[in-house]
Amino acid sequence: MTDLREPKVDLALAREHGLTDEEYARVLEILGRTPSFSELGIFSVMWAEHCSYKSSKKYLKTLPTRAEHVLQGPGENAGAVAIGDGLAAVFKIESHNHPSFIEPKQGAATGVGGILRDIFTMGARPVASMDSIRFGPLDDPKHQHLLRGVVDGIGGYGNPVGVATVGGETQFHPCYRGNILVNAFNLGIVEADKIFLGQAAGVGNPVIYVGSKTGRDGIHGASLLASAEFDEETDAKRPTVQVGDPFTEKCLIEACLELMRTDAIVGIQDMGAAGLTCSSFEMADRAGTGIEMDLDRVPQRAQNMTPYEMLLSESQERMLLVVHAGREDEVCEIFARWELDAVVVGRVTDDGRMRVRWHGETVVDIPVAPVSGSAPELDRPVAVPADLGERQKLDLAAVEPESDLQGALAALLDDPNLGSKEWVYRQDDQLVQGNTVLGPGGDAALVRVRREDGTTTDKGLAMALDCNPRWCWLDPYAGAVAAVAEAARNVACTGARPLALTNCLNFGNPEKPEIMWQFAEATRGLAAASEALGVPVISGNVSFYNETSGQAIHPTPTIGVVGLLEGWERRTGSHFERGGLAVVLLGDNREELGGSEWLSLRRGLEAGQPPVVDLAHEERLHRLLERGAREGFVGTAHDVSDGGLAVALAECTFAQRVGVRVELQDRMRPDALLFGESTGRVLVATDAADALLAAAAELQIPARTVGETGGDRLQVGSGNGRFWIDAAVDELHAIWTRALPRRLERD
Repeated sequence: MTDLREPKVDLALAREHGLTDEEYARVLEILGRTPSFSELGIFSVMWAEHCSYKSSKKYLKTLPTRAEHVLQGPGENAGAVAIGDGLAAVFKIESHNHPSFIEPKQGAATGVGGILRDIFTMGARPVASMDSIRFGPLDDPKHQHLLRGVVDGIGGYGNPVGVATVGGETQFHPCYRGNILVNAFNLGIVEADKIFLGQAAGVGNPVIYVGSKTGRDGIHGASLLASAEFDEETDAKRPTVQVGDPFTEKCLIEACLELMRTDAIVGIQDMGAAGLTCSSFEMADRAGTGIEMDLDRVPQRAQNMTPYEMLLSESQERMLLVVHAGREDEVCEIFARWELDAVVVGRVTDDGRMRVRWHGETVVDIPVAPVSGSAPELDRPVAVPADLGERQKLDLAAVEPESDLQGALAALLDDPNLGSKEWVYRQDDQLVQGNTVLGPGGDAALVRVRREDGTTTDKGLAMALDCNPRWCWLDPYAGAVAAVAEAARNVACTGARPLALTNCLNFGNPEKPEIMWQFAEATRGLAAASEALGVPVISGNVSFYNETSGQAIHPTPTIGVVGLLEGWERRTGSHFERGGLAVVLLGDNREELGGSEWLSLRRGLEAGQPPVVDLAHEERLHRLLERGAREGFVGTAHDVSDGGLAVALAECTFAQRVGVRVELQDRMRPDALLFGESTGRVLVATDAADALLAAAAELQIPARTVGETGGDRLQVGSGNGRFWIDAAVDELHAIWTRALPRRLERD
């Protein structure tokens, strides 16, 4: 089994591949011999953190994943939920953090390509993308470069492939100086009885490689790039970043969907992380079968590739199919019409082993189950960070009150975290396919549902991505609860009913007990909020090792929630549409400044407890907003979040330049009232305030009329004829729109 060109395998080489001494001993035990170089590569990628989830499995098992409307939960390429009329929504979020830090344009582009393949692998046509991207401060030229590259990569891939980018979030914080985050989300539509799974079933069925040719890009991206923290040698890892081609991806989408309209496919899997290795092992493991494969048949774009390179390459735009025996020619003909390779490279076997040949010699002969389904599961130690108590200390009485409330509002609107993100999303095609109802710039995006044959329905799907990493750093449990609550609340603000969620759990090095404590607490919060709000977890991703030279990012469990709106034309937007509308505040203002943007920006403090989340209140709020859209007594709805009530009011005025006058009678310090970020609050503009207040009372939701829209100024005061804030909407809008551009235009 030895290839003379391959290096000798020993413990030292195994360590270089990221295997621990115990794991290498387990390899020897499984095989009863020393592995070949190719076999070592397989174990290294399949047991890497990014592929095996060995540090997170224990906690992911505690997440609620089932509900009557869940058709597919975690464990497949993406999750799926029924939306009625025989249709399903398929969605997932994935990370591409490390590649994007090394090579921002290609890293972000291939992140988009990868998530698209996860969706259409399930049989769904991708219709809407979002992204959650985070960088260090923009006064750093490197992070200006990274931002430009990532945005270019997202638009440069999503636009040509023809999938609308309808929303997302962009944030800046010093904790991301050494590790940016690029999380890509996609949603697709499929007929509920035509969902495809990644299984290599049916002994004797052919295994077919389709798509682009295999090159040397991306080798060890999953094991040595995505499963290790960065250091001073990070730049040397640049060659491991994959290169994407959106035009090939578009052809691949159409070819796969065309084939899926036949009954030829048994199973289908994206060649993502760890490429041919991961796809073949996962498909065989799910079906309890084996595969024999001939690497000489794999289409190659580089010369003299070794088995090791072909098995571990992460070249983009490739899929692995298992089809019914006798249908090979039909499959190849379809892909040939789309000018894509389609080659039978193997067969399904009944012995549970992966056998790989190259040049007539067996270079891999290992059992599937111990490599894939029985990968190591670790119970890493956890420890509360020693400084957690200090982080959470905040005596408001010792915090100097804000003396210039209007100036504070202007400063917050000028902050890149709160300012307009138009510079980011204007580079994306938001309207392609013609389904976008609400695009970027509001609480949530909304797309109408269209069948694959082009016929429309009256259904809409709302989606939002959310996370407040500062809150998660101060209290991972509370921060994760708040992230789920906000994403669901944002979806509800469109009038949609939240259905389910996907998550991208971004953390530091799991070998550190403090990081594992963060992860354990965040998943505990995620489970609690998911259960209470009735939004099961149907898909997700874990990204560890997001740290450089020992400096970890803030825990960032990004949450994506999707909701269903029956009758998309009844949607509610996030902006005041006209004057003469009553402004009703749902929820209570509380004197909470812990973890707020105001406290950070104006006092230089990141401290305190995050605001309290009342999950029972949040669930009732969803029902009220859904009913309000259906019955017409909610005109616009905007959730109060980062920056607090004053920022939310300003945002409501910007789209149509409709002013508002608000009077607040709450007895608390004005800066906490205006800039505190208490959860569970929504601003509603309505011409049916009585109906809204009555419905809120029925559901035991605090509600009161606080103002009226009209004019061209934002005026906020306590009702004594004096205003804390009295500013022209146009002036505030100019500050808000320039927050990002003015920093990126610096020399």
